[in-house]
Amino acid sequence: MLGGGGSSRGGRVFSEENSTSVHTRRFNKLKKPSLDDTDVSLQVPTLKYSVPNVDDTNFSLMDADTDADADADPSFFEPASSSPYTKSPWSSHLTPSPAPSADDASFLPNVLMGSLVREEGHIYSLAASGDLLYTGSDSKNIRVWKSHKEFSGFKSNSGLVKSIVIGGGKIFTGHQDGKVRVWKVSSRDPSVHKRVGTLPTLSDYIKCSMKPSNYLDGRRRRNLWIKHFDAISSLSLSEDSLFLYSASWDKTFKVWRVSDSKCLESIEAHDDAVNTLISSVNGLVFTGSADGSVKVWRRELQGKGTKHFFSQTLLKQECAVTALAVNEGAKFVYCGSSDGVVNFWEREKSLSHGGNLKGHKLAILCLATAGRLLLSGSADMGICVWQRTVAEHSCLSVLTGHTGPVKCLAVERDNEAGEGEQRRWIVYSGSLDKSVKMWRVSEQSPSAIVQSSPQYSPVTSPTAGLLVNAPSFVIREQ
Repeated sequence: MLGGGGSSRGGRVFSEENSTSVHTRRFNKLKKPSLDDTDVSLQVPTLKYSVPNVDDTNFSLMDADTDADADADPSFFEPASSSPYTKSPWSSHLTPSPAPSADDASFLPNVLMGSLVREEGHIYSLAASGDLLYTGSDSKNIRVWKSHKEFSGFKSNSGLVKSIVIGGGKIFTGHQDGKVRVWKVSSRDPSVHKRVGTLPTLSDYIKCSMKPSNYLDGRRRRNLWIKHFDAISSLSLSEDSLFLYSASWDKTFKVWRVSDSKCLESIEAHDDAVNTLISSVNGLVFTGSADGSVKVWRRELQGKGTKHFFSQTLLKQECAVTALAVNEGAKFVYCGSSDGVVNFWEREKSLSHGGNLKGHKLAILCLATAGRLLLSGSADMGICVWQRTVAEHSCLSVLTGHTGPVKCLAVERDNEAGEGEQRRWIVYSGSLDKSVKMWRVSEQSPSAIVQSSPQYSPVTSPTAGLLVNAPSFVIREQ
């Protein structure tokens, strides 16, 4: 897991564990919360707060040189009609009364709608596209959900799924083994996804390996510059979906042309692991690292290729940078860190520093924007909802309910909002408690439950009362 609880350089980023083998960055390790596998239905937390244990043992991530992938086997997943999901009814917690309808709950600005639980691994990545939700976990599976039901899925044979982006008719997944895999939906059956490539492609790998000048010195061996030799931490598509960016713990980010999957550039970006990357307007790219810095890069097109130039450093601090986000219109750039603080910059003011938001006690692991809202997910298991006004940012509420660190967020517009209402959003949050929760969040200030101070408190939550009737989906392996 990315992030860290302290400000010392020895503890900048939490590590990740795989259920079958330990892949650990050389940073402190956040132990997974224990879960009772016999009952994974959503329960309202007792609000007992504990800080995850940190182990000072250091490990190294093993490099993977070969791609053990096979094409996705559709038979691996049962058809949606025979999925065990269909046998699992809605369940209400705490009270036998039925869950409120969307109309009944519409007066609530922020409400937990339900949970999707698949007992197969911690959730590391999310991507929403239209009416589909893609979830990636350390089980190496990518699940596809439609209308809150399991619709389809596909599988990689190696590397937990750390990032998912969708664009240009393709699904790109970044993995722990340093590879980017490319998938397409079958034109005959929308529930079937086929792997159509791995980055770098085999042909490019062979061509590049012929020249000794294409090799770089790595930690263990000489590596080709077109190949990441450590975990993929983040993926991002350019605004026009022509280029794919991949950030890695090998301290670099690479630029891929989507049309032919060719690697155009590899940039030595930071002095430590690149934890997060996001592409913005006008060819700007932002990178955040375990070295505590946020850097800005400027893209220039050169023929059919690209060239990225370093522009400026926005932040340099002791604690790791763990998440980045850019709002709609790219007017604000947000950065989350392992100390639980969100910094932001205003692009229209030459990226001058606008301030910082303090709402978490532990590392921020993910950020997402929705209209005038910023959402921050943390290792403290809470999600802060921030509202941006002309003068300042304020914390509207804290969404609670997860029993593990919140690792990823995805947002889509709520099309059921009535005319004249403030904009509403459907927020998906993935956690190391193996669940994905669905929230309805409004830009309206929840006057009845507004938090008076933006300081997050693990003991009391302004949204705890909204969890009583939220339904949960539970799917157990057969």
